[in-house]
Amino acid sequence: MDDALLRSLAPSVLTVLVRRGSDFAAAEDAVQDALVEALRTWPADPPRDPKGWLVTVAWRRFLDAACADAARRRREDRLDAEPAPGPVPGVDDTLQLYFLCAHPSLTPSSAVALTLRAVGGLTTRQIAQAYLVPEATMAQRISRAKRTVSGHGVSPARRARGRFDRPGDVATVLRVLYLVFNEGYSGDMDLAAEAIRLTRQLAAAIDHPEVAGLLSLMLLHHARRATRTASDGSLVPLAEQDRGRWDTALIAEGVGILQAALARDRLGEFQAQAAIAALHADAPTAEETDWVQIVEWYDELTRLTDSPVVRLNRAVAVGEADGPRAGLAALAALDASSPGASSGALPRRAAVAAYLHERDGDLATAARLYAEAAREAPNLAERDHLTRQAARLNARRGG
Repeated sequence: MDDALLRSLAPSVLTVLVRRGSDFAAAEDAVQDALVEALRTWPADPPRDPKGWLVTVAWRRFLDAACADAARRRREDRLDAEPAPGPVPGVDDTLQLYFLCAHPSLTPSSAVALTLRAVGGLTTRQIAQAYLVPEATMAQRISRAKRTVSGHGVSPARRARGRFDRPGDVATVLRVLYLVFNEGYSGDMDLAAEAIRLTRQLAAAIDHPEVAGLLSLMLLHHARRATRTASDGSLVPLAEQDRGRWDTALIAEGVGILQAALARDRLGEFQAQAAIAALHADAPTAEETDWVQIVEWYDELTRLTDSPVVRLNRAVAVGEADGPRAGLAALAALDASSPGASSGALPRRAAVAAYLHERDGDLATAARLYAEAAREAPNLAERDHLTRQAARLNARRGG
C-alpha cells in the first residue's frame, strides 16, 4: 500500500466533496473513512483510477451520514443525485484547501493542525505526537477548526460557493506554513520536511514571488539542520557550525529559487529573509560573512514589516558590521521605539544584549543578561545553552 499516494490524493478528494455541497467537517470525515477503506481493500484489489475510487467511496459515506441525520432530511433530494462513478477530472484543487485552512477565524495553532490534517494528510495521532499533546486534545482542536470553516448557520449553497470563490489571503497561508516549518522535528513527524513538501506543492499551484521566497527560506534553513545541535543535543551557534556538513544541494536550489523571485521586482518579507539566509549560506566561514549587505537586507525587511523582532536581529547584524557599540546603540533605539521591549516583552532581547556586551568587553553585564535570558528561554535546549554562556563568563571573571 502506497501511503504517500493516499496522502497526495486526500486534499483533492476533499475539495471535490466540498464543491459538490458538503460542509468541510462532514467532507473531511467522509474522506478519512474512504482512506481507511482504501487501506483495507487496495492491497488485494487495487483500483485503476485511485482518485475516482476515493471520490466515489467518500461521497457515498457522506450521503449515508447526511441521510441518517434527521436535521438534514430537507436536503435529501439534492443529495440523492449521486454522480455516476467514473474518471474524475485531473484538476488539483489543493490550493483552495490552503486558503480554507488558513481562514482568519482560526487561531494559528488550529490553522496549523487543520492544514496538516486536510492538506498534509496526517492522522490526528501523528499531529498530536508532533505537538506532544494527547490525541484527544488534538482531536478536539481539529474538530473545532472544522466546525469553524464549515460555516454553521450558513446556507448550503452559500457554503459551497462563498468559502471557495472569494479570493484567498496568500500571506496568511504562508504564515501558517512557516509556523509548521518552525515546529521542526518532534515525535515521529518531521514537520520541517512536511512544511517544505506542502510549500513545494503550493509553489507548483500558484505563481507568486512570496511563495517562492518562503520555499527558498525553508530550503536554506533546512540545509543547516544537521549542524544545529551537537551529539548531546546542545545548541550549536551559527558561527560555530561545521559548514562542510551543510547541504549544498539544498542551498543551491534555495538560492536559484530566490534569484528567480527577486528578478520579478515584487519584494516581500519572505524573499528578504531568504536573501539574509543566502548570505549566511554563501560565506565559507563565519568571519567572511557579508554583514554590511545583511544590514541592508534587514533595512529592507524593517521597511516591509516594522517588526521589533526584525529590528532586534538587525541590531545583531549592525554589531557585527560596525562593532558592538553600534549594535548596542541600535538596541537602545529599539527599546526607545518599542515600550516594553527592554523589560522581557521581546523574546531573546536579553540574549542579544548579552552577546553585544560580551563583544564590547563588559563581561559582568553580559553574564547577568545571559542568566536573565536563560530564565526567559522558550525551550530547554536554549535555556541550557544560555546558562552555559553565563557560567562561562562568570568563570572567566573569577579566573
